[in-house]
Amino acid sequence: MTALPAPSAALDDQLCFALYAASRAVTARYRPMLDTIGLTYPQYLVMLLLWEQDNQTVGQLGARLALDSGTLSPLLKRLTAAGLVTRHRRVEDERSVAIALTDAGRAMQDKAEAISEEMIGAIGFDTTEFDDLKSRLRLLTERVNGTAANEDAPDAGR
Repeated sequence: MTALPAPSAALDDQLCFALYAASRAVTARYRPMLDTIGLTYPQYLVMLLLWEQDNQTVGQLGARLALDSGTLSPLLKRLTAAGLVTRHRRVEDERSVAIALTDAGRAMQDKAEAISEEMIGAIGFDTTEFDDLKSRLRLLTERVNGTAANEDAPDAGR
């Protein structure tokens, strides 16, 4: 069995603080780049999902981003007002609202890829380090949410 870290009340020993500081640093680095294309960070995340797969429901977007409709709806209204997406009731289920990219929204994808490239360069991880960090952060999220598939997997505690 792998030894667990010792409990501590020191700030620098807290995983939550390391994650908080890293998250703030990353989003602060994104901010000026996103300002140039007129998006906030949460709007950028929605656009990334729509560039992956256009015409998703509000529910699908909310589930992927872990955002409730009260947070997502105003954000989508601003993207609609900016002319980047359209919102329409789905024919097959009128209770459901689908979000689709406009031509202007699709045209932003190249600029977003340039932002991604700049961030990858700023972080400076090689492919293995980058993939490992993303994998561990996903596992952390799953474990905290209680949804990890196999918590007894080898190396799961590292």
